[in-house]
Amino acid sequence: MWYPCDGNTALWLCITLIHNNIIALAAQAGLTAIEWGGDLHLPPGDARLAAQLGRQTRDAGLNVSAYGSYYRAGEEQNPPVAAVLETALALEAPVIRVWAGRRGSDKATPDHRARVVDDLRRMAEMASAAGLLLACEYHGGTLTDTSASALQLFREVDHPALRTFWQPPVRQDQAACLAGLRDVLPWLVNLHVFHWVVRDDRVERRPLGEGATAWRAYLEMVRTTGREHCASLEFVQDAAPEAMLRDATTLKRWLNDSERL
Repeated sequence: MWYPCDGNTALWLCITLIHNNIIALAAQAGLTAIEWGGDLHLPPGDARLAAQLGRQTRDAGLNVSAYGSYYRAGEEQNPPVAAVLETALALEAPVIRVWAGRRGSDKATPDHRARVVDDLRRMAEMASAAGLLLACEYHGGTLTDTSASALQLFREVDHPALRTFWQPPVRQDQAACLAGLRDVLPWLVNLHVFHWVVRDDRVERRPLGEGATAWRAYLEMVRTTGREHCASLEFVQDAAPEAMLRDATTLKRWLNDSERL
């Protein structure tokens, strides 16, 4: 069906349809929450869209687990912090996800690290005042690319509202991933779940079930925190809806096999 409308209305309808499809798929999969990203689905600064999206999510029986803002601490090219905070509040997200700069720990100068630390502390204070948590993406090319660098960062920021996400570094074996996860457990808020395989220097997305041995170990370790965490599916094979439904079934089975995270 075609809708006669101006460009702004057409864009709004397109975005709303995308949101509806994502929410419907998550509900069909039997998931309990969605982390909405600021890169595509909810850019910072649109409080009206954020409020609508939050309502849509909750009306479908789902929670909002976080707002993935894609703000890079310590960098000049960023949306205004106030816009990020306003969007998260309108969405009613309990956590704002940010990135710890744009350089890996092996390339970060002391000045760069100091800027990231100062910016994260400033944002953590603002988030805390609004009743939210701030959490870093655990990712290569940032100051959370290793657990040692991440621990140094968290201790330097030294703010109770600062947390971290965690995901397995792609080119590390299970033992190294477990050691890194153990290090950051006191700061852990949520997990990003996926299974990638490196073949001939190429990263391939694979069914989550193929990573059962590693992920069962990761989930069992996270269970020891005694806190609640969201385990969010981030990447699926071929970015296909049917792959997402399959991986959701796998993840729910793992979680049901042990105590709730």
